[in-house]
Amino acid sequence: MKNKEKALMISSAEERQTSHDSTSEEEEEPCSYAIQLATSSVLPMVMQTSIELGLFDIIAKLGQASASEIASHLPTNNPDAPFMLDRMLYLLSTHSVLSCSAIDSKGDGGGFRRVYSITPVSKYFVSNQDRVSLSPLLALIKGKVFMASWVHGSHLFEYPGQDPRYNQFFNTAMFSHTKITVSKILESYKGFEHLTIVVNVGGGVENVGGDMFESVPQGDAIFMKWILHDWSDDHCLKLLKNYYKAIPEHGKVIIVEGVLPEIRERGAPMKAISQGDLIMMTESPGGKERTRQEFLDLAIGAGFAGISYECCVSCY
Repeated sequence: MKNKEKALMISSAEERQTSHDSTSEEEEEPCSYAIQLATSSVLPMVMQTSIELGLFDIIAKLGQASASEIASHLPTNNPDAPFMLDRMLYLLSTHSVLSCSAIDSKGDGGGFRRVYSITPVSKYFVSNQDRVSLSPLLALIKGKVFMASWVHGSHLFEYPGQDPRYNQFFNTAMFSHTKITVSKILESYKGFEHLTIVVNVGGGVENVGGDMFESVPQGDAIFMKWILHDWSDDHCLKLLKNYYKAIPEHGKVIIVEGVLPEIRERGAPMKAISQGDLIMMTESPGGKERTRQEFLDLAIGAGFAGISYECCVSCY
């Protein structure tokens, strides 16, 4: 009788397994994603540490390297460094930040070892020919000043005036991102051709003192990147009206901003812009990312005509 009961129990378990296979698979992904969100602080911390250690630049120079080879380029005598690095690099590979492959380790007692290389994602954290990357931007956002603003609140442009070191830190991050973004824009946008004077608001080659809410220098065109998202609608209208006055009859204002879709979309660009919107909420009271219609309303409200979206680059 015991054997019979056992057989029945096994049969019942197998039936339950078959009937619940699809349900388990459906539940597994949401549960794993929930855990990923609960532990999501790990990835940016590992990214920050990797940047501070210069790991992306080291890997780029080596082409492909194991954790031990990478550790040999670091100023440390910690015997556990290769093992700790391997765990960090492996995590980055699960997010496609790095590429990971296994190679034979015949000369190292058999088995295999992981080797890592740069991906199209991590190349943006490697210093390019202009010696810029997105590393300063990540370091800025993960820095204590930005992080503290989530708790205490502060204005994006108030603290840099109080801390010269942070001001330099901030400007380096903005310069690096602008250099990368403008290079991408110039690949497809030809609107800068034949212009004599371009006024770059918020970071030009020649610094001209003043308050952009009062007036801006005159030019054939005014260029601004990541300016409008720092400010409320009322502030933006005031800025745009000043720009309108500063350009000639056939002049133009070139704006580079993230565009928030009306309806949620999937993919990295949507996530990046949405995250940027929350950064604006905490760092710049009144600042926000905007939809196409919201930009159009601002431009029309300031008196502009001939409004168009000229190009799109995915480097928010």
